[in-house]
Amino acid sequence: MTTISKGTFRHAAAGEVESMLGSATPHLLDGSRITTSAEAMDAITETLDLPGRFGHNLDALYDVLTDLSWLPPGEHLLIWSEPSTLRAGDRPAYDAIRTVLTDAVADGAAGESFLSVLILTD
Repeated sequence: MTTISKGTFRHAAAGEVESMLGSATPHLLDGSRITTSAEAMDAITETLDLPGRFGHNLDALYDVLTDLSWLPPGEHLLIWSEPSTLRAGDRPAYDAIRTVLTDAVADGAAGESFLSVLILTD
């Protein structure tokens, strides 16, 4: 069994998700229609209900994901399904967003809320 622990970033098959949730609050990002960086930013904004100060660029994404004071306390698990749609449509955008997500999770920002990211392999 694979588990997600505080501040984790990983890839997993869709069938593994249930066993990983634990007490985390899931935030499901449906990537099936995301083909551009702008669409990915919009989807992440909607999925995580990012604050109004989010500037819709990679630097702003990193900043908002390393200061989670706008989220309720506890673990929040971003689950990105079908990332291959963006990866096939705009590989550089996929790589850049994945890097920001990885770096933000690794940052280990202090606070009552923390983020883990699960990218489902398809």
